[in-house]
Amino acid sequence: MNDAMNFRGKTILITGGSRGIGRAIALELAARSANIAFTYHSRVEAARAVEQELQALGVEAQAYQADAADFEAAQAVVRQVRERFGALHGLVNNAGMTRDKLLIMMKEDDWDAVLDTNLKSVFNLSKAVVALLLKQKQGGSILNISSISGVIGMAGQTNYSAAKAGMIGFTKALAKEVASRGITVNALAPGLIETEMTEGLSAEYRAKLLETIPLGRFGTATEIARIAAFLLSEDARYITGQVLCADGGLVM
Repeated sequence: MNDAMNFRGKTILITGGSRGIGRAIALELAARSANIAFTYHSRVEAARAVEQELQALGVEAQAYQADAADFEAAQAVVRQVRERFGALHGLVNNAGMTRDKLLIMMKEDDWDAVLDTNLKSVFNLSKAVVALLLKQKQGGSILNISSISGVIGMAGQTNYSAAKAGMIGFTKALAKEVASRGITVNALAPGLIETEMTEGLSAEYRAKLLETIPLGRFGTATEIARIAAFLLSEDARYITGQVLCADGGLVM
């Protein structure tokens, strides 16, 4: 393994790490010797299962039940991670949810819940982690999992698209604020990925979506995880403030 892609001795915090892309990133980083801390909202059994999967790879791993959209809860998690692992070297802001509806049918709660979970959580965790990274004086990496919905917008997803676009603006602004301290901040914008969010799609709608993807297939969480590992690695220390679309060519 390329030494720059080895995370031995480093601890990465991942929000929403019990399933989907978050779980895949956790497993990929653990396979590269990273210690993993991750948050989950409510699925205790799933979180414990992932925790055991990570530990089986020979690394330290700890799950923390917390609502990433809650400012105080986010601050508490970062404190607990520091106490448990001694230091923190990277953050993956992955917590997310959807409540897809046409704007005319969207309720205020649909808007607030999606913006809080997908965007406010990024503020909450990043603020706490940046403060810690600055104190440690060793640099670090923040990776925000955005979406092509935030790049081109998707009908029926005004709330989700707004949140994911907000993550991109946040990424670029924060990257400029902390670059002089050796902290990189990037965004990864996946396209249509095989996760729980896409499992419920009808065969007809799936076929229609596939027509928009030049590579002719949905991506996998593992593919996204490998890209995430690169952006968090020493090989990517000269990359910051960027948005990488991993979408099979959908956006070009």
